[in-house]
Amino acid sequence: MKLRIFSDGCSRGNPGPAGIGYVIYGEDGKVLREVSKPVGIRTGNEAEYIALIEALREAMRLGADEVECYSDSELLVRQLRGEYAVRSPRLRARYRELISLIKRFRSFRIAHVGREANRRADELAGRAAGRSSPL
Repeated sequence: MKLRIFSDGCSRGNPGPAGIGYVIYGEDGKVLREVSKPVGIRTGNEAEYIALIEALREAMRLGADEVECYSDSELLVRQLRGEYAVRSPRLRARYRELISLIKRFRSFRIAHVGREANRRADELAGRAAGRSSPL
């Protein structure tokens, strides 16, 4: 089964109260999952990583073997494509976790999209960051 994922993460401060949002679409284009969740005090980049990690875990639970992912985080996309190095110690463990998850799918694709194309995930992440509590 092939799923499409739009994910986003944000923080109110850097670091600050953070939230994630993601939307998973089925092969027929219908929304299968929509998640908005606070993730404590994080940087925006950490929240972006957490959003995709959680979305991929949910895609696995749904039975996906192929995923197309879309993010408005150029850093996340370019790091996963190997175009940028992961220099931040805060992101290295998240990066390794993502790579481990990606290997479980028969097919994985990630693309950078503008914020407008990622509007719903952005709204979900922003809503969650507004209700975040420290970990």
